[in-house]
Amino acid sequence: MIILKIITIVLGLLFLLFGYLIRFRKKYDLINGFEADLREGRRDERYAERVGLIEFIIGMILILTGAALLLFV
Repeated sequence: MIILKIITIVLGLLFLLFGYLIRFRKKYDLINGFEADLREGRRDERYAERVGLIEFIIGMILILTGAALLLFV
C-alpha cells in the first residue's frame, strides 16, 4: 500500500509541474507535435492552455488523493 501512496504523490507532482509549465510558463514544446500543429493552423494557444489547465487540475487531485491515503489508510 505504501508504494501506491508514493506513486500517487509522485504522479501528482509531475502532472502539477507539467501543467504549471505549460499553462503559466508557456512551455508549449512539452506538448507532442504542438509547434508543428500551431504552424499549420490546426491548433491554437487556447488548446495548449486547456491542456496545461487539465494537467494542473489532475496533479492537484492526485496530490490530494495521495495525502488522503497517507492520513486515513
